Amino acid sequence: MLGSLVLHHPTPAAAAAALGSLTSNRYLRLRALKINRHSGKEQAPLVTSGSQNSSLGYRRLVSPSTSSICAKGEDSFKISAVFTEDSSAVAMTDEEMESIGILSIDQALEPYKEHFKYRIKKYVDQKGLIETYEGGLEEFAQGYVKFGFNREEDGIVYREWAPAAQEAQLIGDFNGWDGCKHMMEKNQYGVWSIKIPNSGENSAIPHNSRVKFRFKHGNGVWVDRIPAWIKYATVDPARFAAPYDGVYWDPPPSERFQFKHPHPPKPKAPRIYEAHVGMSSSEPRISSYREFADDVLPRIRANNYNTVQLMAVMEHSYYASFGYHVTNFFAVSSRSGTPEDLKYLIDKAHSLGLRVLMDVVHSHASNNVTDGLNGFEVGQSSQESYFHTGDRGYHKLWDSRLFNYSNWEVLRFLLSNLRWWLEEFKFDGFRFDGVTSMLYHHHGINMAFTGDYHEYFSEATDVDAVVYLMLANYLIHKILPDATVIAEDVSGMPVLGRPVSEGGIGFDYRLAMAIPDKWIDYLKNKNDEEWSMKEISCSLTNRRYTEKCISYAESHDQAIVGDKTIAFFLMDREMYSGMSCLTDASPTIERGIALHKMIHFLTMALGGEGYLNFMGNEFGHPEWVDFPREGNGWSYEKCRRQWNLVDTDHLRYKFMNAFDRAMNLLDEKFSFLSSTKQIVSSTNEEDKVIVFERGDLVFVFNFHPENTYDGYKVGCDLPGKYRVALDSDAFEFGGHGRVGHDVDHFTFPEGIPGVPETNFNNRPNSFKVLSPPHTCVVYYRVDESREADVDETSIAEVVVGKENFEELGSVIDDGNINPKAEKSGEGSSDD
Repeated sequence: MLGSLVLHHPTPAAAAAALGSLTSNRYLRLRALKINRHSGKEQAPLVTSGSQNSSLGYRRLVSPSTSSICAKGEDSFKISAVFTEDSSAVAMTDEEMESIGILSIDQALEPYKEHFKYRIKKYVDQKGLIETYEGGLEEFAQGYVKFGFNREEDGIVYREWAPAAQEAQLIGDFNGWDGCKHMMEKNQYGVWSIKIPNSGENSAIPHNSRVKFRFKHGNGVWVDRIPAWIKYATVDPARFAAPYDGVYWDPPPSERFQFKHPHPPKPKAPRIYEAHVGMSSSEPRISSYREFADDVLPRIRANNYNTVQLMAVMEHSYYASFGYHVTNFFAVSSRSGTPEDLKYLIDKAHSLGLRVLMDVVHSHASNNVTDGLNGFEVGQSSQESYFHTGDRGYHKLWDSRLFNYSNWEVLRFLLSNLRWWLEEFKFDGFRFDGVTSMLYHHHGINMAFTGDYHEYFSEATDVDAVVYLMLANYLIHKILPDATVIAEDVSGMPVLGRPVSEGGIGFDYRLAMAIPDKWIDYLKNKNDEEWSMKEISCSLTNRRYTEKCISYAESHDQAIVGDKTIAFFLMDREMYSGMSCLTDASPTIERGIALHKMIHFLTMALGGEGYLNFMGNEFGHPEWVDFPREGNGWSYEKCRRQWNLVDTDHLRYKFMNAFDRAMNLLDEKFSFLSSTKQIVSSTNEEDKVIVFERGDLVFVFNFHPENTYDGYKVGCDLPGKYRVALDSDAFEFGGHGRVGHDVDHFTFPEGIPGVPETNFNNRPNSFKVLSPPHTCVVYYRVDESREADVDETSIAEVVVGKENFEELGSVIDDGNINPKAEKSGEGSSDD
């Protein structure tokens, strides 16, 4: 079956699946497994008239030569000016409200224009109120200089928003936990405050001493809570299930970490290494920020990632929640060190050219009353609390509290939280967790998204949350213009990844969450002969036009207990006995390593405009992740990373790691991820071969378990001479070295110039290659005008690393392989 250009209009169901998942329930159950292992709304106008066909909104992948970029309509600049105005409160005219930029990109949104006008007006009005009463959004987002503990010249001022409290005190080590002498005063807005003067030259509250907020609610009972804006919280490790204490963190200048390195420049495409500091040690224990910085960051840089995404940074009392049940939003997780230690990590990353994103959780908060923000809700109404009351304020699958995004002080708290992490710790952006739960009143529970636009724009949409996300994205990019902000959304909401100035929600990227589900389905339910090249290709390319995606084959979600990593799906128990290079690889191991490389690389090359990998999966880490809990005897055995596996030279894990390093380097050299030219020319079901171009590179993936194709014809755009840039069958990657890297592949013209239907697979040129089974090979076009000016080192040698070409040790028993064998010329001839 001949392939074709990817110029399809996907069905609504396929489109929804491409962006998120046909159902969000699997994701919700996984999250519930992680975080619960133990243990009257304003609505947007509903528009029902007009077409509800979603297909026009979904991405058509075409080359620049056959498509034009959808520019914003001329009138859209009027609304853009309103959106970006931050000097004073602004109002929108009727004319401006009629000009919404996103409608010029996706005409299928036109029937929902009233919905967009409604939420845009709410955004502009909210932003205008903030500018009127708080001096602007940026000033509003500096709540941490007013709330919590702030040192002044003659003392410390502490403020806390608790409007339902009847009386309040500040207690801690500094006053022997007796608050009678430190009673607080309440203002008209429900804010309690106290100023404690210095004791001579000494601070009123010593640095690193424990503090709590004590208040009395309506029935006369006094309760102690950790201050909402606390910068650090710790727990007594000697006491089982001990409550956390707030810690006053204000180190003297000599102990404050000073950043030395600037933010690295924003990459053309993020290659993200998702990591959990606590489980990053090879030993069964909790690792520290400094250990991660010194031991793991160099590994990440060596594998040519340009971005680190840190999980579980915000303090969470329950370790097994993976960091998703946040208790203290402004505090770093004390298990791994102090705030200064985290700053050391980020500065070290910046020194290596690595940007650092934070996994931020603003979709919900821990239900923990003793240690968390939930402890402030005592007899409060929604307007007196951080959370909605009743069912609307509780996520029944996650056992967590849901924010009231329309509340003034909640907006201050959450927006200030973003600015705090950006400015105090120099993060380079965020990955917003649980965005689906925020976007809809139903939170995605029992909701199968089909792609019908009515599912996204109706009374089910939580417009208050949408407005908050618009404010958040505007603020983040105002403070740090080069920030990277990613949304985790399983629903596939349109315009989530379009700028706020166009009426979008403002994220830079969205996670392509359906891709790992597709791979899991294939690995669980289909043998090799049943794999559909067309279905795989469509799943990877079917994304919304102009909205960038981060693709991934597996993240932490696919690694938790109860699921399996791709390597474990492929090789299972044989990973314990068959990974030594000192014995021949079994068919299972041979197939597993080959497909592990192909699945990750195809996902990277075809699935999005960025790529993500979870810590350890680059080398096929065996087993799953299981945090210490009662069910496993509080064991850390599977809550660590076995770096020794990839560091042991005679084990085959090193081959998957080397290929991961090489495919990242390929993008670093050719920038194919950021290229808008993405053309799938062939998805041959009989041959089990996918051929596509990304940028000017030509990719050939042969998924057939047995067939080798010699002289296999592949189409391409540009004429000339092509050579191997990357080959998964190379010895360095545990392959058999069947593809010659010193073979020149010359193109031949196809069909009538300018008449695509007469071309070969709609491509104007072609060349022939050797394609072994379960192998992927990338070809680059040689610039012959510059060829004489460069040395004879092949691109393949650059990608793999010349030292590896010269030292191909430990591939067979004695490890002595002649490097010339790799270049035997056993490639295809050019007819």
